[in-house]
Amino acid sequence: GHRRFFCETNAMADGAPTSLDEPLIRLGRRRLQPTETVARTEATQQRDALLPFVVISSTYLLFTITDGALRMIVLLHAYRKSFTAMEVTLMFVLYELAGVGTNLAAGIAGARWGIRATLVTGLLLQIVTFGLLFGWEDGWSKSQAILYVTGVQLFGGVAKDLTKLGGKTVTKLVTPEEKETQLFKLVSLLTGWKNSLKGVGYFLGSWLIGISYGLALGAMMALVLLALPMAYFGLDPQLGVSPSPGRLRLSDVFDRSNPNLNWLSLARLFLFASRDFWFEVPLPFFLRSPSCASIGGFCATDDECPAATECAAFNASVGGNGTCVNANPGGGCGGVAWSRVLVGSVLGGYIILYGQFQALTPQLVTGPLGQTPPNKLTEVLWGLVNCLPTLTMAAVAFALSADQDRSSAAVIGWILAAVISFALIFAVNSSIHSYLVVHYAKKEKVAASVGFYYMSNAVGRLFGTLGSGFLYTYVGDDFGDDAGRDGLRGLGACFVAGTASSLLAALITVKIDDDEAGVRCGPLVCIAPRDRAASSRSGEDGAADGGGE
Repeated sequence: GHRRFFCETNAMADGAPTSLDEPLIRLGRRRLQPTETVARTEATQQRDALLPFVVISSTYLLFTITDGALRMIVLLHAYRKSFTAMEVTLMFVLYELAGVGTNLAAGIAGARWGIRATLVTGLLLQIVTFGLLFGWEDGWSKSQAILYVTGVQLFGGVAKDLTKLGGKTVTKLVTPEEKETQLFKLVSLLTGWKNSLKGVGYFLGSWLIGISYGLALGAMMALVLLALPMAYFGLDPQLGVSPSPGRLRLSDVFDRSNPNLNWLSLARLFLFASRDFWFEVPLPFFLRSPSCASIGGFCATDDECPAATECAAFNASVGGNGTCVNANPGGGCGGVAWSRVLVGSVLGGYIILYGQFQALTPQLVTGPLGQTPPNKLTEVLWGLVNCLPTLTMAAVAFALSADQDRSSAAVIGWILAAVISFALIFAVNSSIHSYLVVHYAKKEKVAASVGFYYMSNAVGRLFGTLGSGFLYTYVGDDFGDDAGRDGLRGLGACFVAGTASSLLAALITVKIDDDEAGVRCGPLVCIAPRDRAASSRSGEDGAADGGGE
């Protein structure tokens, strides 16, 4: 028996078939050669590397639907209760402010305890947010409601940024260092689909709240519960953990040795403020508000008044008739009186268009123009282009606000043109930014680096949101308590602020040291590549000449 074992072992070593090989031969299989074993091992490693991407992306995308719905549910419910734009923006202060602290802490937490811990915590906090919003009572005063909803939104803001950390860092962790173009495409794809599904959330939130406030909250809680098991059971607890977590401090997030990331973060602040100065609160308020000309007519019931207006109580001074007044004077007049669902469809459509175009930016824009992978010059170029839609719409808004006989069709046409054009251009900017942050981040500190960058994003959103509420509420002629202020002029002021923010973002990006590759505009070379080595040699030669003197 021992002799037979050694003979069969020697035969296998020589590659000859033996009785142990016969079952494999009968099944049409053969022993793997060393090169095939290596190939299969690499394939297994690639599959294992992509599994976290699939799990985190799926969880992140489901969460994003609920995040978009949350904003529309709160905003439209508050508009129905006659809150002003400024009052609604106050409700979102802690939501946006939470992103500042959360992105800093989440970057360190992700590096210490892994992406799974931050992702699961974010999902649980989102459930808490929707649960607490059930407590918003109709009988509360405005002050009570603002305090309560603002506090609840703190949990939603923390949840959003904890979840976003996983979605943004996993692309860096699964992409090899040498494959920067692949990284750009992967980041663009995930970010694009994330924004598209956030648009779906805008639509679902506005549609469901038209049926029932409670139904809208319950449906979104169910989606978060669907995502939670995937995050907990599908991820390795060590994913994203820094190799030296004991040395990570808050000061590591403010990495002074990475000036490119710091300048990009500051530019990000103004880039997102350029959108939130007019999109998040002023635009839906304007679309919901009635035209100023529709206010003041006589009526007996609400049915006799135009959309977004209501018949005021009996008024003897006008011959026994009531008068049609703005249903929410704090929201201004001069708009188009669209329904909740239609407003949600416009905002959701913007985000879906923006998201899909963002996902296709490498294929449709930067690729054909020879700008893939992009650098700082690419972003400066597109940052300046980003000024054009809001600048145009600001001029149009002020011109139309002076025309008391303006048609609603003209207003709608110009606004939709601005929304569509801005969505496409902003998508290119956001896609480039999302790539540059993971490109500039140090791999061993990717969670902390991305956290700092998105902290700046949160500051920009807060700055834009607060500024938009102030400008929309207080700019424009006051037409009295029954009508409110001229919303179109307020919206125009918001577009001016958005244009200034876009310009600042582009100018700040100039400070980044990443222009060796130059920038192409299709067949044309807009800025020629810079030879850093030659410049360095030239500087050394000049120094040597000076020393000789």
